[in-house]
Amino acid sequence: MSKPLVVVEKVGGHVVVITINRPEVKNCVDEPTAKALADAFRELTSLSSVEPERPSAPALTSVPSPLPTGTPYLNLSDDGPVGPSRMLLSKPVIACVDGYAVAAGLELAVWCDLRVASETAVFGVFCRTKGVPLIDGSTVRLPRLVGQSFALDVILTGRPVTATEAYSRGLVNRLDPAGQSAPQASLDLARLLASHP
Repeated sequence: MSKPLVVVEKVGGHVVVITINRPEVKNCVDEPTAKALADAFRELTSLSSVEPERPSAPALTSVPSPLPTGTPYLNLSDDGPVGPSRMLLSKPVIACVDGYAVAAGLELAVWCDLRVASETAVFGVFCRTKGVPLIDGSTVRLPRLVGQSFALDVILTGRPVTATEAYSRGLVNRLDPAGQSAPQASLDLARLLASHP
């Protein structure tokens, strides 16, 4: 029996953790993982009184296969190339970035409502240096979070952005506190949100 690509765990206090489970490839997203993520978030939307959180924003390993001829480029009724990134959820989603969030990982991180990062996290559009575009909303979401000028700098250069710079620019809402891991800090934030009416 193969291990699941995505693990969904209700951790109590109305918090659900959705984790990409591909450590051997640094949690990169391929088509089966994107589908598993979308399915996990669809399942989450059917639950009531749950505050979701998603750790481990992944990086890109493969580009989805080309669309058949005549298929519209953007079909909002379908899943996005990285899974849930076209979904509109009624529950807040927190990205926990503890490592690299580049390409598809950045797409997922900026789709979330809030982002918590370890001090060693790195953000970027590394796919740009390989000629692969952002294809799932980040070119709209990133400028809304950090402003047009900084977003263009990151998107067009493909340069790495440290967690500290991301925090100073508003891409990251919280850096993990000293002595606490980013997953724990994001769980604490999720539990705080869940404690409100």
